[in-house]
Amino acid sequence: MPQPVRLLLIIACLLAPASTRGAYGQEVTKTPKVILTEVPFTLSLAGPPAAEAAWEVRTADGRLLEDGTIEALGALTTGELLIADAEELPLQVRIGEETLSVTAPVIPPWYSILPPLVAILLALLFREVITALFAGVFLGALAVTGFHPLAALGRVIDGYAVPALGDVDGGHTQIVIFSLLLGGMVGIIAKNGGTLGIVERVIPLATTRRRGALATWLAGLGIFFDDYANTLIVGNTMRPITDRLKVSREKLAFLVDATAAPVAAIVPISTWVGYEISLIADGLRIAAEKQAAHPELAASLREANPFTIFIETIPYRFYPLLLLAFGLMVVLMKRDFGAMAKAERRAASGGGVFREGAMLAADTSTGAEQPKAGIPLRWWNAFLPVATVVVVVLAGLFATGRDAAGPEASLMDVFGAADPFVTLLWGSLAGCLAAILLTLVQRLLTLPETIAAFTSGIRAMMMAMLILVLAWSLGSVTEHLGTATYLSQVLSDQVPLHFYPVLVFATASAIAFATGTSWGTMAILLPVVIPLTVALGGGLSFDGGQHYTILLGVISSVLAGAVFGDHCSPISDTTVMSSMASGCDHVDHVRTQLPYALLVAVVGMAVGDLPTAFGLPCWVSLASALVILYLILRVFGRPALPDG
Repeated sequence: MPQPVRLLLIIACLLAPASTRGAYGQEVTKTPKVILTEVPFTLSLAGPPAAEAAWEVRTADGRLLEDGTIEALGALTTGELLIADAEELPLQVRIGEETLSVTAPVIPPWYSILPPLVAILLALLFREVITALFAGVFLGALAVTGFHPLAALGRVIDGYAVPALGDVDGGHTQIVIFSLLLGGMVGIIAKNGGTLGIVERVIPLATTRRRGALATWLAGLGIFFDDYANTLIVGNTMRPITDRLKVSREKLAFLVDATAAPVAAIVPISTWVGYEISLIADGLRIAAEKQAAHPELAASLREANPFTIFIETIPYRFYPLLLLAFGLMVVLMKRDFGAMAKAERRAASGGGVFREGAMLAADTSTGAEQPKAGIPLRWWNAFLPVATVVVVVLAGLFATGRDAAGPEASLMDVFGAADPFVTLLWGSLAGCLAAILLTLVQRLLTLPETIAAFTSGIRAMMMAMLILVLAWSLGSVTEHLGTATYLSQVLSDQVPLHFYPVLVFATASAIAFATGTSWGTMAILLPVVIPLTVALGGGLSFDGGQHYTILLGVISSVLAGAVFGDHCSPISDTTVMSSMASGCDHVDHVRTQLPYALLVAVVGMAVGDLPTAFGLPCWVSLASALVILYLILRVFGRPALPDG
């Protein structure tokens, strides 16, 4: 008896699977969580086992959406399908003699932006992020369950929180374990006197608030190979030092966050580079396929080196470059504005490094970080475990990357092919073992005391873990509701070619801010905007290549805009981890950082993305933007204290 025809429904970054089974119990279809009216989606069809067959997709009222033929055991993807309202469902999909019905809740497109928007607004208004994130996830689950409140409440846990926590392929589980292990290590080195020992060593060098902030900024540049490792290592290491110097936790979190993803995204040797290059290569391949009518252009696209293009885009990535420079300006000029200036004045004047009533992402106010009475304060008990984490992660990146890329690959290719998540686990475990061994060998703590310090460090991370899981859950909600696809459709109306870099930056920023993911934003946009830009004249050899800088600008705008939106989004994992590592109230971190990020982004668009598309050299744009940022900080910035 022939097997039933299988149908796979895929909506790019819009729909997630919910299984449907046929008469014989096999899985025959995966249906969307929701369908947005007038927002395109595609069907991926699998052919019958015996022979070629005709296929068609019709609405419930019989209107033909698309048809064709499919080979036996073959696969194809339909064109973009649209429905106007719920009355057109269920879709009738026929392949040969088999017919299947596909249905899902139908919602208006504007609803897809409601969950992240509500979560962000509630967090900023009430300064309480857990309830805000829960509300956003619940709103999304309402749509997925057809607006049944009790069912939606259950989906928040079993449909979103649990899968988010157990997402091994996406690295979520590894990030949680890495964070908890690193928290345990921090608990040990705090209790064995290592943290206070390194503080006492650094204080004579970092004698002022400016020097402490500068040391944090430099440390952020030094841990360039991975944004997660950067955030947790720099934040946890520098927090006791900046606390002693009365640098606000908000400023520490900003410096940590501003030197994590921006550095990893532009350095050619990092865990980001392989992913970014692969997406550029995919975009070029798709562009070449769509330029079959222009053989020379198609050939130049196929022959283009994605790594070369990646390197050429770096000077056009105005946001991460300017943000790094702006962070240094803020430190050296000792000036701040807006909410950050208030936080710095509070800390410098003795009002506390965090505001009264703050809900710290990592609890550092219980006294658990104080060393055991009477033990020597030795700096190497903190330095050696942290150094162990860095060395093991770097060695792991090299080892896993070399296995994947081959022994003859370049260092850049090796790091690009590495497995960052497993190496982070190795590094955090090695750091914990080093801290335990150093503590026991020197008899600073007994074994029960060491384990108690380890578990105390883990407990301090629980608030941040809860925020992180809810943020990931909200990210899944935005994927299921098609937030990114809808925003991309709304923001990508036809505009003149020279305005594409700035439009693409705005689109990438909006998607990353609403979804909390930079990598997801890159994956959505690069395969779309590269072929589109080439088709509009921004090709490698199209019209003699005079618009090549526009293609570079568009690619750069995706990469930079994704970093910007992710950097300032309250639901981004790196934003949460920056709050966690710095021991800062998460909403306070977002509120103080957002004006800085917006300023840099606006200057980058106005002075960078737009004029370079009309031919202005990128170095002129960068220099002009730096001058503007300096003047704004000079005019509107205020010092926390005269002696800084």
